[in-house]
Parts: sequence; C-alpha cells; structure tokens
Amino acid sequence: MDRDDTSRWDRLAGTDGTALLDRLAGADRSGDAALRLGTALRREYDAGLVADAMTLTELRDRASAKFTLAGRMWFTRDGLEQASSEVLARHRAARFAGRDRVADLCCGIGGDLVALAVAGHEVTGVDLDPTHLWMAGRNATAHGAAVRTVRADVRDADLSGVDGVFVDPARRSAGGRMRTGDSEPPLGWCLDLAGRTGAAGIKAAPGIDHGTVPPEWELEFLALGRELKESALWSPALAGARTRATVFDPAGTHTIAGDPDPADGDTGVAVGPPGAWLLDPNPAVTRAGLVSQLARRTATTRIDPRIAFLTTDDEPAPTPFARVLRVLDSRPWDQKRLPRLLRELDVGAVDVRRRGLAGDVEALARTLRGRGSRHATVVMTRVDDRPWGLVCVAP
Repeated sequence: MDRDDTSRWDRLAGTDGTALLDRLAGADRSGDAALRLGTALRREYDAGLVADAMTLTELRDRASAKFTLAGRMWFTRDGLEQASSEVLARHRAARFAGRDRVADLCCGIGGDLVALAVAGHEVTGVDLDPTHLWMAGRNATAHGAAVRTVRADVRDADLSGVDGVFVDPARRSAGGRMRTGDSEPPLGWCLDLAGRTGAAGIKAAPGIDHGTVPPEWELEFLALGRELKESALWSPALAGARTRATVFDPAGTHTIAGDPDPADGDTGVAVGPPGAWLLDPNPAVTRAGLVSQLARRTATTRIDPRIAFLTTDDEPAPTPFARVLRVLDSRPWDQKRLPRLLRELDVGAVDVRRRGLAGDVEALARTLRGRGSRHATVVMTRVDDRPWGLVCVAP
C-alpha cells in the first residue's frame, strides 16, 4: 500500500475521471446491470480508469454508513475499513478543545484528521502511505477544511510546536490482524507522546486490557448503538475519569464515567434475584466496568456480583446504556425443559444472550426456534453463582 501510485488517483480526479464518477453515481449498478455498465464504459474510457472509478463508487456507497459526505470522498478498501465513523471522530476531536496545533499520526484516509480540522484546529497528518495521504488531503477539501500532510514514519515526525497529538497505530500487519494489545507503533511509544506534546489521544481496540493503561489516563469505550466499535486512551491533560462508556444513537451522544467495578465484586450495589425487569447493559458499559455506576443511575440491583445484568420489579425508564427486557420466566437453568416452556409461553423466534455460562449460543437458538407468535430473548447466566435461565421479551 505504501507504493506511490498517486498518479492514477490524480487521473481519476481529472476531467475524464470526474465525468466517469458522476455517471456511475447516478447509474443502476445492481447485479447484471453493473456488468453491462462496465462493458459500455470501457468502450469510451480506458479500462484501468473504469476499474478505479467503479471501485471508488462502490466504496463511497459503503462509506455512506460512516460519513455524511461519502459521495465526495476518496477511499481504499483498507482505508475505509480502518477509518472510524464520522460521529466517533468528531466526538474525539472535541476532546482537543483549547489545543491549537494538533498532529494526527497514522492518519490514513483522514477520518480523524478531517474532524480535527472541521473543529478549528491547525492539523498536520502524518502517514507513510502516499495514497492515503493524497486521499486525506482531498477528503479535507471535500469538507471545506485545510490540512497539512507529511509523508514520514511517525517516529520521525517533527512535533515541535504541537500541543496535542492523536495516533491510530496499526493493528494489522502483512500477516493479518495483530494480537490484542499489539500495535505498530507499540502502545508504549504512543503513551510517551503525552510527555512530548502535553496532550495525547490514542485509538485502540475494544478488547484492550485495562491493566496496560497508566492509572492517570482515561480509558473510553465507544459504541454505535449496541455495537462496541473501539476504545480511546486519553492522557492526563485530556482525561476526565478513569473509565468512560460513550454510546451514540439517533437521539445523540450519551456518556457515563467513573471508577470501574473492583475485581473482587464488592461494588457497594445491592444484589438480589431477578425481578420483573432485566437490564442488559451496553457492551461499552460492561467493558468500561461501569455496571454498578449504571445500577445506581437506574435504581436497579445486580443479579450477581460478577454478572453484568441488572434487575428491578418496577418498570425502568428507557436508557441508552442498556436494553430493557420484561421477564416472563425466571428459574434455575434447565435446558431440557426449555423447549416446552417456550411453547407454553407462545414463543417462536428466539435470541440467546449468555453471560457467566458456557454454551453454543447460535446452536441453542436454532434448537429453540418454534412456531409461537412471540419473539423472546433467552438469557443464560448465573444468579448467586447458580446456573440460571430467564425468558424475556421487549417491553
């Protein structure tokens, strides 16, 4: 990817390429129509130009789930896959408020670079990949922003005068995805950036080990709806809590922060058997270790000190931090009796949610599927360290 082939992208950005992209954007590209279209266009344009244009148009379609202006932006397949959604990047950019000059290291196609520039920072993007740097500059222009890009190994980047830095270290190599916790540059090098610039943010995988994050840093987990996307580490100058869970949904951005639950399970939150309602915390909340914080916020109790389910007998108010379920049945786990119980409850379609018990969730869901009219969630878990099962429905 670091081969300098920006000339082909210059060509695609030229007069013929722009006209070709405009035609593709409004054309039927589904099924056989795409083959017929490609054949017709190759009679008018160079085959390589057509191939690049069709690939970019496909990527722009896919990118619309991440970026508002995807139809004007530039992507490679790897660059799009590695880029954060616009809503996450803009949230991160807000953490650099008050920082004038910010460097975006390993900037890729410029998702975070653009967000920082739109937020008003003077931004420099550094990357070794000339194609991605070319695209980062174009993507900034598409958003009406100006950025500076530098092709270099980020270890050699000139950070003089910079008062904030964001880094997205690579977690893939030529051999595939690296082990959880590994990156290039390594996490230790990224953490040292705070001492060089005063303020640093680091993008990381959602599976990061809490123990690898220095105690004075903040570890934030970010989810789009109930899908946990990534984590971010914030240096002391930008930190606000030890851990934070941030959830983005159509209603906006929601955050809960504090100290994570202690490993010994002594959370100070009451523990009791499942009641009439079950709260299934968002994965960002569970990874941040803030289940007990959520319990206090929602006036609920835990069903077990080490299990991330909350319960109450009173219908809870909706919360962006958990899925609320009504409990139809609660009893010690009995997989043999479960199919008959579901028939009695008129359950057909089944989802299985598992915490604290081993089992093949997908295989169990297939065996439990019936002909009833209700869609239920079967919960496999533990209560007072005993295997337990619940049948729940959405309210």
